[in-house]
Amino acid sequence: MKDKNISLRLIIMNFLEFAVWGAYLTSLGRYLGNIGLGPQIKWFFAMQGIVSIFMPTLMGIVADKWIQAQKVLSLCHGLAGLFMIGAGLYASSAGSAVQFGPLFTLYSLSIAFFMPTIALTNSVAFNALSKAGKDPVKDFPPIRVFGTVGFICSMLLTNFLKINGTAMQESYTQLLSSGILSLVLCGYALSMPQCPVNKGKGGSLAEAFGLKAFSLFKQGQFAIFFIFSMLLGASLQITNGYANTFLGSFAANPAYANAFAVKNSNALIAISQASETLCILLIPFFMKKFGIKKVMLISMFAWVLRFAFFGLGDPGMPGVLLFILSCIVYGMAFDFFNISGALYVNENTGEDIRSSAQGLFMLMTNGLGATIGTLAAGKVVEACDVFNTPANWPNAWYIFAGYALVVGILFMILFKDPQKAQKQAA
Repeated sequence: MKDKNISLRLIIMNFLEFAVWGAYLTSLGRYLGNIGLGPQIKWFFAMQGIVSIFMPTLMGIVADKWIQAQKVLSLCHGLAGLFMIGAGLYASSAGSAVQFGPLFTLYSLSIAFFMPTIALTNSVAFNALSKAGKDPVKDFPPIRVFGTVGFICSMLLTNFLKINGTAMQESYTQLLSSGILSLVLCGYALSMPQCPVNKGKGGSLAEAFGLKAFSLFKQGQFAIFFIFSMLLGASLQITNGYANTFLGSFAANPAYANAFAVKNSNALIAISQASETLCILLIPFFMKKFGIKKVMLISMFAWVLRFAFFGLGDPGMPGVLLFILSCIVYGMAFDFFNISGALYVNENTGEDIRSSAQGLFMLMTNGLGATIGTLAAGKVVEACDVFNTPANWPNAWYIFAGYALVVGILFMILFKDPQKAQKQAA
């Protein structure tokens, strides 16, 4: 009874966590384009990476050293929700005269506190499962899949209530709904099992301030893992920032203006998250069967296909099938890297640095990687002049696919499978 109860509680937590994000993540770019802020899309998505450079690590250290992780999670969601509601209220009052400065400031403050919650949610869940005598590698993925379900539900609500940027005057409600969900999770997080705090006394300065996780870079293969996490993290926000905008660009073409993929782009993109639900459930099998290296390689080459299919497709038949294939492979592209990577970090670090190590993983992926990738993607999009010449969009997608291919080949050469290394040592 106890085990079933904790699983249900963690399911609700993960559902809410990603419903907060799904309310606006894939639809914000189209909204910004509609209100004349298309050239600034890259900054809204790059800011998610910029705050992830320091905030997840900082909050992870706080959770490891001073305040229990579930309480830090609650605090972060409370602040994130208030600032996001503020952004929504500003957009509501400004209408079509929204200015970049105020909206960007409120949005940035919100995501500064939201981004650490992804790693904190993992830490809280891993701790709860361990206390319940469960195996995180086996039992976490079926729980985490409901986070993706929450993301999908939130996306579809945004799409079918026409708050995905297609109706400008209503688009701000995606920000309000995200903020409200954050406040709900702010309260709910306090019901989670207590997490350990390792205050400790003495030791090095690094241990005193919770910086011990950075010592993982001294381990050669861990350093390579984190570096490639950053390189692959560069791919994470590209389609979040530009896929919906790309699909919306076909509205200017009379042949595609009324196509489902154009009028309901958020619903089409939701197939990506539906694919995630299956791929998350496959992770325990793939991790056991193939190990972290092959699982991450599958992710890297899935990113190649993700981008290439966007470049090759169109909203008509049979071109839209390539868009659908792009969404299907996204499940492997995202989960086989993000979830497997978090599990790898959890399994290979001590309890005293586990939360800060998860924060470090977030720093490399959603922080440095996403920042560099989003800003670079913005430069590619601008160089291809897609806002003035939509026919140039495929060129941008092919460049992104080529980048993912190079990263995958280098990872295959440089990273050693830890399972094979352990067998050889034995």
